[in-house]
Order: sequence, then C-alpha cells, then structure tokens
Amino acid sequence: MKFPRTHSLKEIANLIDASYVGSEDFPVQGMNEIHVVEEGDIVFVDHPKYYEKALQCAATVVLINKEVDCPDGKALLISDDPFRDFNRLSKHFRPFNSSLNAIAPTASIGKNTVIQPNVFIGNNVVIGDDCVIHSNVSIYDNTIIGNRVSIHAGTVLGADGFYYKNRPTGFDKLVSGGRVVIEDDVELGAMCSIDKGVTADTTIGSGSKLDNQVQVGHDTVIGKKCLIAAQCGIAGCVIIEDEVTLWGQVGITSAVTIGAKAILLAQSGVSKSLEGGQTYFGSPAEPAREKMKQLAVLKQIPAIIKQLDKQLD
Repeated sequence: MKFPRTHSLKEIANLIDASYVGSEDFPVQGMNEIHVVEEGDIVFVDHPKYYEKALQCAATVVLINKEVDCPDGKALLISDDPFRDFNRLSKHFRPFNSSLNAIAPTASIGKNTVIQPNVFIGNNVVIGDDCVIHSNVSIYDNTIIGNRVSIHAGTVLGADGFYYKNRPTGFDKLVSGGRVVIEDDVELGAMCSIDKGVTADTTIGSGSKLDNQVQVGHDTVIGKKCLIAAQCGIAGCVIIEDEVTLWGQVGITSAVTIGAKAILLAQSGVSKSLEGGQTYFGSPAEPAREKMKQLAVLKQIPAIIKQLDKQLD
C-alpha cells in the first residue's frame, strides 16, 4: 500500500506513539508485507526468528519490538507491539468507509458493461468496458476490474484476508488494506471468493478462467491464461505463473510458487513450490507418473503379504 504522499519518519512515529532510530525526516512512502516490500515501505516484525530477514529485506523502515543495530540506509520504528501498530497504520491510511448505496457514487463503470440486479459495488471500484456482472455479486472497495470480464452470481471480490495472530486472549486479526485486481478477459464462476491483499494486490491475470466455488487467498498472484476448476483452495501469498491448470479440489498452501504451464490433477495437495511444465498428482503433489507408480506398488502389498504368509506356514 502506497501512501497518498510521502511522510516523514517522525510523522509515522507520532501516529503510532513509537520511538524511532534514524533521521526524523527519513522518507516513508508506504507499508507492505515482507514478500512484496519495496524501497520506502514499512515492514513489521515481532519475533526474533525473523529479525534478520526483515532488517535485510527491501523495506527501508522496519517496525520492530526491540532496539537493534539499524542497517545503513534504513530506519527503525520501535514498538512494544508491531502487529498492533501495523494495524493502526492500515486503519489510518485505508479506513473502512460504509456504503449507503448498492452502487457507490465513487465507482466507475465502463461502456457497455451490464450490471444485473442485486449487485453491490463499493467505493472507488473501477470496472472496465464490456463486462457482465451477474446478480448477487459483491465487489468490495477499491477493486479494479478490466475489460470483457464476466463474473457469475454470488461471487465476492475483496473480502478480508485470513491472517491472524494467536494471542492468549484469542485470535487478533491483521487488518486488510489491499485490493483485488482482475485483468482483461477473465471469467469468474459462481460463488468464488477472491480475498483482497493485506497491503498489496490479489491479482488474477488476463485471460484466466475460474470455475465455481474457487477460493483465492490474500496477496496471491495468478498469471495469464490459467485454468482453475471447481472447489480449488489457494492460500495467501501464492504465485501461480502463466498457463497453469488446476483441476478440481486442488489445495495449495501459502507462499509457494507454481511454475508456468504446470498441471495439477484433481484433489492434489501442494505443500512446496513446483517447477513448471510438468503434471503433478497426489498429496503432497509429486510428478504424476512417479505418483502413479507408487500407487500401483501399494496395490500389490496385500498380495505380497498373502504370499509371505503362505511361505511362513
């Protein structure tokens, strides 16, 4: 998330009542999670295990719960609870604004786009030309939709990311301040759920087609011309490169990459990154031919046991 203007380190520190290390006029341009940070961004870290990763990432401001040596060219914001204060910044720069109309006055809808009854379109939504939005679709604030996009009934774009911190008092939610971006020529089936990014964009690339009841988690990026069948579940921060095919009920864990032109057969479970250009199957997913051989061997086990029992009699 980029701020409307560049702020000073002192201004940001005052917003969250934090101390800081660095020049008071050190420029702060935005805030992001560690996997998408850029120069000028704030990143937060609240566990010693991840201190070094945060301090060495592309972000130039680190919101941290311990005063440590500050790397050259960076600044620190010192907080007793970085998770809480990151949320405070999200709420300040991307506050929730309620809607009084089914289609917000600030929404922009392109030429020849059809909006069916009972559609909700939130604040600052942009929809391109020649789209069809079917009934009971909900499009949350700040969503960007390209041209020639078709969205079927009951789909939700822009719900909050599923991201929580487990505290003694219960689960504390990380505020979602990102967006959903749907590029040109995408089709979304009925009752899909595309969560917005926590600080960046959840993106579906041009020409991709999603079947019914597909879940796409926060900050995930789906490439161009991907084909995703019904009931697939894709966690947050996943990268799916161009022309990937996911057949029904594939599940993908967070923060993995699926290489271009990979094919995942139905009901496969992905727990680590997979190279492109191959067909995978199983849970955990492995090259399909190898997995089929393993299953063929497993089927022989009862006969092998029976033969051994005969030899022992």
